[in-house]
Amino acid sequence: MNLALFDLDNTLLDGDSDFEWSQFLISIGVLDRELFEAKNLHFYEQYKAGTLDIHEFLDFQLKPLSRHSRHVLDGWHQQFMRDKIMPMITPQARTLVAKHRDAGDVCVIITATNSFVTAPIAQEFGIEYLIATEPEQKEGEFTGGVAGVPSFREGKITRLEQWLAESGWTWASFDRSTFYSDSLNDLPLLAKVQTPVAVKPDATLRTYAEQAGWPVLEW
Repeated sequence: MNLALFDLDNTLLDGDSDFEWSQFLISIGVLDRELFEAKNLHFYEQYKAGTLDIHEFLDFQLKPLSRHSRHVLDGWHQQFMRDKIMPMITPQARTLVAKHRDAGDVCVIITATNSFVTAPIAQEFGIEYLIATEPEQKEGEFTGGVAGVPSFREGKITRLEQWLAESGWTWASFDRSTFYSDSLNDLPLLAKVQTPVAVKPDATLRTYAEQAGWPVLEW
């Protein structure tokens, strides 16, 4: 039995769902463009540079969820999936996932983006397991806070190992573990698996992958 781990943004998706969710809310008038767009861009640049303060970002990203009912948010997300996410799903990404799924591998999307944004995307890929940053909820509504450890940098390892334990597995349960990612932020988990694969990597990850002899995928 093998374990196949997939980062989501800029790996399976040709773009960043976290960034695009805020841009989508701006485009439909839910968030004020003048107040939010520059800050959204600022956080995205910090993420790409590897300098993001995840808790500061999550305060920015999750607070809007607390201002609207889950019913309203779900309706917006359906439009978001149709207008923004579906065009970001490439045939190559679908083929990669299908290869692992057809081989009987345990497939997991592991992402820093929150589970409200990403759960429908995982379903679209036919991936049963999702490890994402969890927005705090009370009585089915979002509070604007985060529950538990964010699934970011070393936190991805923490959350993955928690999930393995809850599932009755350990790293040793798998003959091979593979992780696909584009980002320098995922170097901790890439270094943990048996087969790290850089997908359309940023400059830092590309240099690291080339020096380490890791496979690099381009599409």
